[in-house]
Amino acid sequence: MLNEQLKNYNVILASGSPRRQQFLKDLELDFTIQLKEVEEIYPENLKGSEITDFLAQLKSDVFQDLKENDLLITSDTIVWMDNKAIGKPKNKEEAIKIFHELSGTSHEVITSICIKTITKTKIINDTTKVYFKNLTNKEINYYINNFNPYDKAGGYGIQDWIGFIGVEKIEGNFFNVMGLPIYKLYSELLKF
Repeated sequence: MLNEQLKNYNVILASGSPRRQQFLKDLELDFTIQLKEVEEIYPENLKGSEITDFLAQLKSDVFQDLKENDLLITSDTIVWMDNKAIGKPKNKEEAIKIFHELSGTSHEVITSICIKTITKTKIINDTTKVYFKNLTNKEINYYINNFNPYDKAGGYGIQDWIGFIGVEKIEGNFFNVMGLPIYKLYSELLKF
């Protein structure tokens, strides 16, 4: 359906995330993947969705060579807890620390999407609240040792083992926690 709607566009996904790539495939959308290096630094005064909006826009701004029929999609996800952003853990020690912070409490997962053509830029975002049970040290270590926490905001994938055993409930969109509020992206793309 979207392919017909966007038949005049060359859709470009600027994301190395296998989950985001799969979402677009599942929408039966023809797209190419283009990656450009971006240093993900944002002003310290930004909070919550302001951070992800800024970073999604920043990722789109490096594409200075868009052509008339190009439609670029960039995105950014953070875990927001206790008034601070939790990104991807850099090492095992940082992953352990993050899981101890998430254990037995709730946090927000915020994702922003920037959709850009040469004439228009639209930024949308979504927030989902996630509640974790109290995680044991054994569970935390098992997950870190057997799964890849280093490519995910907050160090976890809700679709992974830790999500199965650790997430008590969510308030909001499940796919947003995986890194893309696909229903919002779909709605925006239909408008193009």
